[in-house]
Amino acid sequence: MQTPVGIECPHFYSDYHRGRDREECRLLEAAEPPQVWVAELCETCPVPGILRANSCENMQLNAQVTRSIFDAFQRRVKISAFCIKTQGNVAKPEIGCGECHPLPPIFEVKE
Repeated sequence: MQTPVGIECPHFYSDYHRGRDREECRLLEAAEPPQVWVAELCETCPVPGILRANSCENMQLNAQVTRSIFDAFQRRVKISAFCIKTQGNVAKPEIGCGECHPLPPIFEVKE
């Protein structure tokens, strides 16, 4: 579904049927503890970019709303990722853990 910014995100949900005006981020809602979502968070949210770059079904994204040290008024979504297959944290969610989808041999560098 398209976010208020106009980017596709599977975690964003909106319901405008019969006069309803409901919007929510289900990724932030599922966080522990649940995070408060506002539409401005979608402007800088990295989730749509991560999911366009890596659609691994073994990767779970966890979201937290944080504030910057330099700009205390700017709230941003911080993402951490966990791989179910390798049972480890993923350092770069855009790339993945490296175990689920190895590169084909043609791309390996031979020494």
